[in-house]
Amino acid sequence: MTDKSVWDKEVPVPARTIEYVDKGVIEKLPPGTKILGISPSGASYWARTAKIDATDEEGEPTPFFIKVHQFEHGKNMVSAEFYAMTLLHNAAPELVAEPLGWGQYAEEPDTYFFICRFHELSDGIPSVNEFPKLVAEFHKRGKSKTGEFGFPITMYGGRNPQTFPLSSTWEECFSQGLEKIFDMEEETHGPDEELRQLREGLMTKVIPRLLRPLETEGRTLVPTLVHGDLWDGNASVDVTTGHPMFFDATPLYAHHEYEMGPWWPLRHKMTHAYIAEYRKYYDASAPAEDFESRGALYALRFDLHASSLYPGNLRHRMLVMDTMRDLLKKYPLGYEGYLLEKGIDPATVNV
Repeated sequence: MTDKSVWDKEVPVPARTIEYVDKGVIEKLPPGTKILGISPSGASYWARTAKIDATDEEGEPTPFFIKVHQFEHGKNMVSAEFYAMTLLHNAAPELVAEPLGWGQYAEEPDTYFFICRFHELSDGIPSVNEFPKLVAEFHKRGKSKTGEFGFPITMYGGRNPQTFPLSSTWEECFSQGLEKIFDMEEETHGPDEELRQLREGLMTKVIPRLLRPLETEGRTLVPTLVHGDLWDGNASVDVTTGHPMFFDATPLYAHHEYEMGPWWPLRHKMTHAYIAEYRKYYDASAPAEDFESRGALYALRFDLHASSLYPGNLRHRMLVMDTMRDLLKKYPLGYEGYLLEKGIDPATVNV
């Protein structure tokens, strides 16, 4: 989903790349596929996207969706998307279009594509009465087999890389991933002294205070596969089946509440009602009294990444700074303050 208020530049991929079906693309299609045509479909700031009309070897309609990027960065993006969407499709085939492959154009230099099954999607978002339950079920199925948080490869949100290193704790994984996003945001908009100070406070006070209690005092978290960018622009409804679907994922193994990060900001169409419905099927982790503050922290991550994507637009940076001010005001003593509240001497705990 595109928004001209934050991005009015031309898509950095030639339109001609979706005016025909390249030989490299055809090689990734099932045997017996007959191409009928190609037309633009969907919207993206970063890629060309199109629907390929085709029939299978029995003459039945079998349309495909293609996303096209260019240069080495684009190659990394399409290969990562294929890896990620295959993982998600294996975990939740009812929610994810079947990925078919990625590859290089034969007739265009430095041009790469990702291709999957095509689903005609509505202009709306999945129902609050159905979608949160399906997301919760997906989370319960997608437990990490290694027990590690993070993701083994670099993913991309827009054109910017997202790296959450494999880690034994969620606090470590989230902290390192967020540091990289802070760095990208600064590259986009330049340094700011107040932001630097807020960042330091967030990393040293707020994150330990909110995330460390999830995995101490006998509590544990099981790393859960999440979509990773589940705002209303990345979820819709299949027009034919009426079933919810999601796409454009940046997955990782995370604390399951992280998935709801984009549902907290009031500007999004998936509102707090989706959070309340989700909690009926997968409740908040202990300590539950921190649930809303953890939600603010996770929402901050998405605002920060959005700020890194749009040069010259400081709207999201201001939102991030407001959230950090609020969290630091609430938790000025960090994890040590939490221990004192519990009657635990911080000197007896390795903090």
